[in-house]
Amino acid sequence: MHVEEAEAIQERLRAEVDLTGPGPADPATVAGLDVAYAEDGARLAAAVTVLDARTLALVDSAVVTGRPAFPYVPGLFAFRELPALEAALDRLTVRPEVLICDGHGLAHPRRFGLACHLGVVTGLPALGVGKTPLVGTWEPPAPERGAWTDLRDGTETVGRVLRTQAGVKPVFVSVGHRIGLDNASSLVLRLAPRYRLPETTRQADRLCRDALAGRRP
Repeated sequence: MHVEEAEAIQERLRAEVDLTGPGPADPATVAGLDVAYAEDGARLAAAVTVLDARTLALVDSAVVTGRPAFPYVPGLFAFRELPALEAALDRLTVRPEVLICDGHGLAHPRRFGLACHLGVVTGLPALGVGKTPLVGTWEPPAPERGAWTDLRDGTETVGRVLRTQAGVKPVFVSVGHRIGLDNASSLVLRLAPRYRLPETTRQADRLCRDALAGRRP
């Protein structure tokens, strides 16, 4: 697949994104999705961890190792990771109610980041939580937990800059599919009771890194 083909797919699928939601207000299960790469970039591991949304206990997980399916091209990261993430999702025995991606949704140059792509192809509510922004400008939120400001790209609000822990760098939340921004932000805050990143992301990150290192879960 060429870059032009990938961009055309993004443009076509973008029309299927539901940005209004509102999505489940109190989901029973939530999934974290993350991908880790070997140092040489030739191998990757894609992990999905399903947690009980209330207790944050792990209820299911799956990990797939392989090779990136697409070259590194900014704005087209989903094409590198999507096949492996879909394979990991297929191995789950518990179908999660919400997907939480380590990346972005609407906060993307073509308004179609990984969370949008995964949401559309799976049909599940999805959102992105990024450690750094891909697009946009923002004002720093107040230092207390739960404070937030808009992430804006031009005149458009594309996400939220959310402080999950007092005095710690914020995260960048954006809608992917079938969930509203208020609901997405509230869910991220619930899933990050102790650390900057939600537990979904933390556990998926650990699982894919262990898989790359050859460590069994």
